[in-house]
Amino acid sequence: MDQHADDAPLRSRGVAVALGAGGARGLAHLVVIEALEELGVTPTAIAGSSMGALIGAAWAAGMPARDIRSHLQSMLRNRADVMARLLRARVGRFVDLLGGQLGNPILLDAERILDLFWPQMVPDRFDELIIPFSATATDFFGRREWVFDKGPLAPAVAASMAIPGLIRPVEIDGRMYVDGGATNPLPYGLLMGRGDFVIACDVTGGPVTERAGFPSPFEAMFGSAQIMQGAITTQMLQSSRPHLLVRPDVDRYRVLDFFHANQILEACAPMKDEIKRAVDAHLATA
Repeated sequence: MDQHADDAPLRSRGVAVALGAGGARGLAHLVVIEALEELGVTPTAIAGSSMGALIGAAWAAGMPARDIRSHLQSMLRNRADVMARLLRARVGRFVDLLGGQLGNPILLDAERILDLFWPQMVPDRFDELIIPFSATATDFFGRREWVFDKGPLAPAVAASMAIPGLIRPVEIDGRMYVDGGATNPLPYGLLMGRGDFVIACDVTGGPVTERAGFPSPFEAMFGSAQIMQGAITTQMLQSSRPHLLVRPDVDRYRVLDFFHANQILEACAPMKDEIKRAVDAHLATA
C-alpha cells in the first residue's frame, strides 16, 4: 500500500474511491468497502472499471459490504448453478466454430450476465444511485476511453466489463464498447477534485513466480490483458497518483478464479487494518 500527498489544492472534502479492473481479483474491492464502512465513511464519489464497475455500482446503490459479500457468495456457492446461468447468457454457437465461421462458442452477453447475477436493489439509472458513480469503458472503433456517469446503468456497466474474447462488445447509442481496462484500468483520475482523499484499489496483480510451463490459450489471452493493464497503470502513476494506493494480495489468482472467492477475500483481509489506519489518519487531520 502506497500513500501519497498531493500538493495541488483540492476543491472538496471527503473520501473518493476508484475500484480497478481485474476479473475475480476485483472481489478484493470488498476489503476496501468494509474498511471504510467500519470507519463510518461514505465516499463522496466512486469510479470503477470492469469488475470495479460491477462492484462499485452496487456500492453506489447503497448496498453495505456485508450484503455485497453475501450476494456474491450466494451466487458462487453452486458451481452447477453458475454454469447454467452462464449458458443462458451465451451468445456464441458451437455450430459457428464447427462451420468455419470462427465464431466464439462461449461468447457471453454482459447485460444478460447482469440480469442473472446482479443484486435486485441496483437501480436502472445513474441518477437513482445514492453515491455519484462513474464507469469507464473503451470505445472500440473510436480507440479511446469513454466515461459513463448518466443514463441507463446496466448497459454502461456491461460495456465496462466486456472482456474481449469472453464477453461480446456492448452497443450504446450506435457505438461499440469493450472492457474499460483496455484504456483506464484504475480510474482514480476521474475523482481528483471530487474528494480531498482519493483511494485507488489496483487489482491487476504483479509477477507470478511459482508457476511454470505453457499457459492455456485462455490464460495467455487474459494474462496478456492483465499485463497490458498493469503497464497502463504504471504509466498513469508516473504522471499523477491517488492519495492512497491499495494493492491487495491477489497475484496468485487468475482473472476467472471466481470460485476462489473466499480464498481471495481471506488473502486480502490483512489489508483492512492498514487501509483503516491510513484513512483514520487523514480524517484526524481533515
